[in-house]
Amino acid sequence: MRNKRLIIALAGAVVCGLIGVMLVTRYLSSVQTYTKDLGTVVVARTEIPLGEKITAEQVTLASIPNGSTPEGAFRKLDQVIGRVAIMPVGLRETITNQKLAPSGMGGGLSAVIPEGYRAMTVKVDDVVGVSGFIMPGSRVDIVAVIIPQTQQGYSQDPVSKIVLQNIKVLATGAKIDSPENQREPTAVKAVTLLVRPEQAEKLALASNEGKLQLVMRNYSDQDDTETKGAGKTALLTGYSPTTASAPKPEKPAEPAAEPKKSHVKPPREQKEPVPVVQIPPVKRNSIELIEGAKRRDVDVPK
Repeated sequence: MRNKRLIIALAGAVVCGLIGVMLVTRYLSSVQTYTKDLGTVVVARTEIPLGEKITAEQVTLASIPNGSTPEGAFRKLDQVIGRVAIMPVGLRETITNQKLAPSGMGGGLSAVIPEGYRAMTVKVDDVVGVSGFIMPGSRVDIVAVIIPQTQQGYSQDPVSKIVLQNIKVLATGAKIDSPENQREPTAVKAVTLLVRPEQAEKLALASNEGKLQLVMRNYSDQDDTETKGAGKTALLTGYSPTTASAPKPEKPAEPAAEPKKSHVKPPREQKEPVPVVQIPPVKRNSIELIEGAKRRDVDVPK
């Protein structure tokens, strides 16, 4: 009986051992397969600002599955060192060819200008620069306020018109990267805009002929809006000036109207009362007659 129990215990231990060996073997094989499938890519060890040349201290290698490797990623450090970043690169972010300027290009503003575009700087103040909230990477519309002239040379009323739309801001002042705290405004005196050559011509003419106003827009709003411009006439649409009314001429005094005849009948004239002639009483002859306690007058004939 005891030998039977011992045999059963040994058999169970052997089965558990075999299961454990199978699980460990499967895990090691999956780890080896995963390790074989890994590749190394160049990532940023620190944040790399826009327009800055990449140094060896700013990059490192990191393992990533080959199926998850971004397009244009670099496998070696020497392929990245010395290149210029044309967009900000975050910490541990994979560096790709789309984020770098062509090899041999120097750092600074010229490195971040795409092919076919130009960088143009315009003067701004607190009002034009949207109180300092315009930063590198912002999208703006440009409104020009110009006083047009007729063919005879007479100046007309000023007109405001959007001349350029969805223009990217490359730099504010001497900075080509956005500040860390974008909620705080930064006072600048000039803004550098990314424009095409034909847009640069319009911008130069607008800044020379009138005043410029920058209007900030949403990043996701990429559609252009057709506008007719605004002048004083359109600005005052619906306005009706109130003019002082002239004093009314005084009318000549009208003659006094005759009193209207009353239809009420006048009261009847009262006749004078006929005087009443008082006739003095006729004196009569009488005697006083006393009968016991009574007294009376008795007429006596004449």
